[in-house]
Amino acid sequence: MSAQVNSRAMPRLALLAGGLATRLRPITMTVPKSMVPVAGEPFIAHQLRLLVDQGIHEIVLCVGFLGEQLQEFVGDGSAFNCHVEYCFDGDTLKGTGGAIKQALPLLGDHFFIMYGDSYLPTAFPPVYDFYVDSGLQGLMTVYRNENQWDTSNVEFRDGRIIRYDKRSRTAEMNYIDYGLGIVRAEIFADWQADEVFDLALVYESLVAKGQLAGYEVAERFFEIGSHQGLGETDALFLELQRQSR
Repeated sequence: MSAQVNSRAMPRLALLAGGLATRLRPITMTVPKSMVPVAGEPFIAHQLRLLVDQGIHEIVLCVGFLGEQLQEFVGDGSAFNCHVEYCFDGDTLKGTGGAIKQALPLLGDHFFIMYGDSYLPTAFPPVYDFYVDSGLQGLMTVYRNENQWDTSNVEFRDGRIIRYDKRSRTAEMNYIDYGLGIVRAEIFADWQADEVFDLALVYESLVAKGQLAGYEVAERFFEIGSHQGLGETDALFLELQRQSR
């Protein structure tokens, strides 16, 4: 499920793994979502191997609830052939946008963003190439979902995100946020350092300015944010293990 990476150096990636994962309770009462077992090992192990396969070796884990367990398991990332740094939310969860805002000193001028409950079996280098060539401030990967695995929330046309709204859906929203983005650090300037806010607000602001590129992927996403999604993802890796024997 990996793809050959190209010669263009890949930027760092912010991995958002700080939420309470209430939909997975009671499993996540005592372990963070990224540490939930999938095919016999913590989900984060599958994610890190995927990222390394795609040429990403510098990762910032944005952690919150029970994040110390993640730090203890992953360490500096050397066991997975990558380098991992950590940014803790602190006493108050800052939301997906706030967590990235706090981690900006570790991330550089531009960087990938991925959710801590997502497994995205697609080629990352072409996504990065498209972002660079677009000249825009951000990029969202999209999948033509047609409300199949979750509610579609994106209008996408000609390499641009026309509308993105998780609250007010329209009939033209045939796509869904795939879960992989690239942004410039400068776009977070409108939010304060300790502000609690969602990444969706950042994407919406880019859409309003015509600054959010869109890249369509063909492979479906997998996630562990729900019990159903966890079951599907676990079955995927168990089948991959069976095929590799």
